[in-house]
Amino acid sequence: MKNKLWLLVALFSVTTQAATLAVADNIQLLAVDGKEVISQGWSSVDKVELSTGQHQVVVRFNGDVKRGSKSTIYTTRPYLFEIDLADADAEITLPRLTTESQAIAFFGRGATWQLALDNGMVKPLVGVELQGDGFAAYSDIEALVTAYNSANGIVVEKGNTIDLQQVAVNVDNKTGKVEITGDALTQLKMWYTKASKEDKKAFKIWMAEKDFN
Repeated sequence: MKNKLWLLVALFSVTTQAATLAVADNIQLLAVDGKEVISQGWSSVDKVELSTGQHQVVVRFNGDVKRGSKSTIYTTRPYLFEIDLADADAEITLPRLTTESQAIAFFGRGATWQLALDNGMVKPLVGVELQGDGFAAYSDIEALVTAYNSANGIVVEKGNTIDLQQVAVNVDNKTGKVEITGDALTQLKMWYTKASKEDKKAFKIWMAEKDFN
């Protein structure tokens, strides 16, 4: 609960705001930079204020569609996007989906998400469809994002997401040669994000022993 309250303070009370990121109708904003977005009473949060730079945003389609003559709610899995925000407002959008069959076909063949900027430009968004396991697999969105970031060497620092593998590892496209780059701290962060809970525990014990020897 503390993390969730921190998110609300960070998103709505900061003084270094640079741009508003909004979501269109029937798109639910689930998490920003690893923190769950909490609804305000009965109203869902449809926009947040973010600083300039790279941000990790998780959304899903959750809207009324027609099934024959009746209405039903169609909900997708969460989609995770890395969005680079400049000093301009933006909105995550989808084409208008009115029937269940249309929505099933659209998301089944690979949904085309877009980022509409306030200057009139529209950019395609390439995202990852998060996969959960078991009953209520998507009830803890923070845990799902943490697992994805850990597996992919991604951390959130000072409100921006950083792909540590891109920073610390360089692969020559022609020769396939792998070169370890970046400073020692970046490399340590990258390997730590990829470690299991048991590995992290063992590393902390080892680190404590080294620090006091």
